[in-house]
Amino acid sequence: MIDVQRLRVLREVARQGSFAKAAAALLFTPSAVSQQIAGLERSVGAPVVERSTRGVVLTEPGRLLLEAADVVFAELRSAQERIDRIAAGRPRLTIATFSSGGRRLLPGALTAFVAAHPDVEVNVLEREPEDALPLVREGVADLALAYHFDGPLPLVQGDRPVLEWTPLMDDPLSAVLPAGHRLAGREAVEIAELAGERWVLGCTKTEAFLRRYAEGAGFEPVFAGGTSDYFFAQALVAAGVSVSLIPEVALDRSATGVAVVPIRPPRPARHVGLVTSRRPADPGLVEALAGLLVRAARG
Repeated sequence: MIDVQRLRVLREVARQGSFAKAAAALLFTPSAVSQQIAGLERSVGAPVVERSTRGVVLTEPGRLLLEAADVVFAELRSAQERIDRIAAGRPRLTIATFSSGGRRLLPGALTAFVAAHPDVEVNVLEREPEDALPLVREGVADLALAYHFDGPLPLVQGDRPVLEWTPLMDDPLSAVLPAGHRLAGREAVEIAELAGERWVLGCTKTEAFLRRYAEGAGFEPVFAGGTSDYFFAQALVAAGVSVSLIPEVALDRSATGVAVVPIRPPRPARHVGLVTSRRPADPGLVEALAGLLVRAARG
């Protein structure tokens, strides 16, 4: 039988890349970590790590165990969440959301949901997709508003699908320019027309996307700075620092000193959707809010 505590140690070793760092994270001694890994190797009959001058790496059996450990701990966390809900004696629904999507889609959906389910305790967590998905996978959040630019989000754990994606809307990106910019009065622009501009990011994930999109247009963007707040990025554009590429949902429509100009097709977009567990703690409540969010996105 494989010991769960030893799996926990293996996960931390894989995360940290060394016994010493894993020991510090777990509040163990390096010797205790080494003993736990040795015990795990005895129980499975194969080495699970290899030591090198660059640190510790997992062997193939170790990687298989790590995948299994992730599933095991996600299930345990989900079970604990369900137990906590039973103990609380009151239904609970937790939503993880990125800020601009939550600002656009959640208020109306939650107003209708709370009116229909006044006994439910609603919690909202602001999280980017890479942080929101693990919360849904582990049962900490019941559903997540998330997005992706190019490729799909990771909905599989190991080789097992554990999450489901429901598309809500495509969120096209526009060029945001200072009000006095030479292109500010245009109905639309080609991205190549902005080749000589300095850019400011309203989201760090936009950088890789913008670089790929600009490469296709034959130029490499120059960045004046970056923020994690699209409203702040618009303020910097209004100040004349740079231009930006901002999704429609994240635009501050009350902002002054800027011009919003659509990009000509093929227009870049981020894809917004709903992530849910394949085994939700309360399917009825999740389905009810999901339906309201689909309606909000279509409205």
